[in-house]
Amino acid sequence: MSAAGGKGLSLATRLYKSRTLGLTLGFICVAAAIYPLDKPAWVWVVMVTNAFIWPHVAYQWSRHSKNSLRSEHRNLLFDSFCGGFWVGAMQFNPLPSVTTLSMMTMNNVAIGGPRFMLAGWVAQALGIGASLLVFTPAVTALTSEAQLYACLPILMLYPLALGWICYRQAITLARHKRELLALSRTDSLSGLLNHGAWKDHLEIEFQRCRRDQQGAAIALIDIDHFKTINDTYGHVTGDIVLRQLSKVLRQNLRATDLAGRYGGDEFCVILPDMPLNRAAEVMDALRDRFNSLAYAQDPTLRASLSIGLAPYRPAHGDATSWLNDADQALYEAKSSGRNRVSSVQGSWLRSI
Repeated sequence: MSAAGGKGLSLATRLYKSRTLGLTLGFICVAAAIYPLDKPAWVWVVMVTNAFIWPHVAYQWSRHSKNSLRSEHRNLLFDSFCGGFWVGAMQFNPLPSVTTLSMMTMNNVAIGGPRFMLAGWVAQALGIGASLLVFTPAVTALTSEAQLYACLPILMLYPLALGWICYRQAITLARHKRELLALSRTDSLSGLLNHGAWKDHLEIEFQRCRRDQQGAAIALIDIDHFKTINDTYGHVTGDIVLRQLSKVLRQNLRATDLAGRYGGDEFCVILPDMPLNRAAEVMDALRDRFNSLAYAQDPTLRASLSIGLAPYRPAHGDATSWLNDADQALYEAKSSGRNRVSSVQGSWLRSI
């Protein structure tokens, strides 16, 4: 289904109940104004058809249309045309006429904005013109007490129904926005933060450490010989290894820790309020846990990790210099034989 078709079908579904309610309440309003005018029987047949059959026809028309959105817009313009027609049939009785036209206009502006509102006004004018051709032009200048009370249900209930629909739509849109934001900040393969999102959190953590004079550590994690794994076992197996590492990270880190995929086979972790010695213990346990994993795809496959750790230091000028320390420690871990944790403390490097 096309995007326009899906959007239109969603719109038709939302409007089905509101159209059914609005035309039912509108029937009470219009009938009270038409009744004293002694209109012929066919007018009542058309009114009943418009109020109680048309909503279901409109919905089915939109559902089975190739372009549901365009079809529903036509339905709304037909609603406006009918509203204008009944205004003329009521001989422009003030309160029922204003109620009918304003409810239609409110519907149109809520669905299509100012441009569609103008299109609705044109449809209403055409409906009034058609009514003047069918009926003898006349004006009823006064609204009776009974007609006033007949207008109250639609004046009270229809705006409430439309407001509820708009509220539900706003809630749905807000949820979709949150989901899209989460997707835009999540790495699709690992389910962890992506590169940009993790660096945003790193900047926030750096500013927090500087402001509150608190400690923290960051870790850069590299899967040893990952290219060889891809070349030997295939890229599908390589993806499984990446997902296994992300799973181990989620299982072994605190809820406050922030893990991400930095790029390729490199991962990154922010460890707030954690001293270097404790961070080294956590990362070494994680390394050991990952080393012990077995892979059903090939029992001979074993993967190991090189990890570089860097604590926050007041001497860091910015988050990038902090990250450079972790990168330097990772380089030390890889150049010292891999499958180990190296950390940087001041200008000193050590392997654990």
